[in-house]
Amino acid sequence: MVVALGAYLTLKRPGDKSCPAPCTITATTPAPVSGLTDWPTYGLNPEKTRYLDAPDVEPPFAIRWRFKGRNLLEYSPVLAGNQIFGVNNNGLAFALKASTGKARWKQQVAHLNASSPTYSDKVIYVSNLEPGQVVALAQSDGHILWKHPLPGRSESSPLVVGRKVIVGCECNTVYALNKDTGQTIWQRHVNGAVKASPAYEDGIVYLGDYSGEMNAIRVKDGSIKWQTGSQGSGFGRSGRFYAAATVAFGRVYAGNADGRMYSFDQQTGNLAWSHSTGNYVYAAAIAARTPDTPPSVYFGSYDGTFYALDARTGDERWSVPDLGAISGAASLIGDVAYVADLKTTSTYGFDVRNGDKVFQYQDGAYNPVISNGKDLFLTGYKTLYALRPGTGPAKDGILQKEPKTPPAAGQTTTQPTAGKQKKQKNAKK
Repeated sequence: MVVALGAYLTLKRPGDKSCPAPCTITATTPAPVSGLTDWPTYGLNPEKTRYLDAPDVEPPFAIRWRFKGRNLLEYSPVLAGNQIFGVNNNGLAFALKASTGKARWKQQVAHLNASSPTYSDKVIYVSNLEPGQVVALAQSDGHILWKHPLPGRSESSPLVVGRKVIVGCECNTVYALNKDTGQTIWQRHVNGAVKASPAYEDGIVYLGDYSGEMNAIRVKDGSIKWQTGSQGSGFGRSGRFYAAATVAFGRVYAGNADGRMYSFDQQTGNLAWSHSTGNYVYAAAIAARTPDTPPSVYFGSYDGTFYALDARTGDERWSVPDLGAISGAASLIGDVAYVADLKTTSTYGFDVRNGDKVFQYQDGAYNPVISNGKDLFLTGYKTLYALRPGTGPAKDGILQKEPKTPPAAGQTTTQPTAGKQKKQKNAKK
């Protein structure tokens, strides 16, 4: 009996942590990205807040063009000027004209990919699963400028900080590479596989790993500022960080495979609060203070619920249940948070003021939306769509009469139908 009780206490899932008094945040940082802009990296900005203050980009939308990605598009593309850069699951990198959807170039860079590229100074940087590597491509035509082999796979979307490309590897290592040559500047061993994309602010990158630790690493030399753990295993849940961190309000927010969203003090790594969901949290969080909402974090869980939490305390503001499993990160454009699920392979938009559904489109699976402050670019299961705000009769936020402008060469004009593309990628282990 004593042995059984001891085993239970060891395995018992610890309760959530509440924010201790005085429980303060820095409500003014970082400044939101506003107006017409690029979306050059996964998560929009180095802090990965995923919030674009563009209130005019709102439903209803007209579909301007479609581009067939040929294979699964698990991660959203990035955007610079009038160009969109993406990589499909089979490692095909491509560049499109954002105005027409017409392909400018395509380049096979890998056999397997599960990350977004990043753009900096006319170069596209991509990390790959198979082979494990980081590749630099010329913006103009996609030719390979350099390759850096890694000793393990990588699905850590790269981040450029100054002259360094920061990327994580499943080999338990974080790398800083010279952005011009690909040569290693420093490498930092951590205690678990790094699958997350780095987030950055004020000289520090933040990445969780599969040992359940969140790491704060100095970009200058790769030294550790702090490391802190999740609340650990409970009934088989491992405490692994898959999701990219989000840095805002003096906190670091990150979802975990133990089913929680965590909030750490940015300076010390101390745990401010944790909030449980009913399943894995693979999705990175939006962090935003809009003109109409308090500082909040928004994210989806594999339990099929989309959550809005108070960024200071972790208390629930509202939630939307009964969706399919959510694996990908949402994005907030204006007052609408867009998220996709795996069950229906649909994309939804929720008003962040109250959680009301204002948009639904029957395509989407993982990381669904980016924007340039004028158009919305939606990533479906295998197709990219350009959507532009309009007026007229609409259903689920989509105008029922499409514009008369002809589609780009090689594009399809057929609407995706509900029930198609029901394939799901296996849950990440």
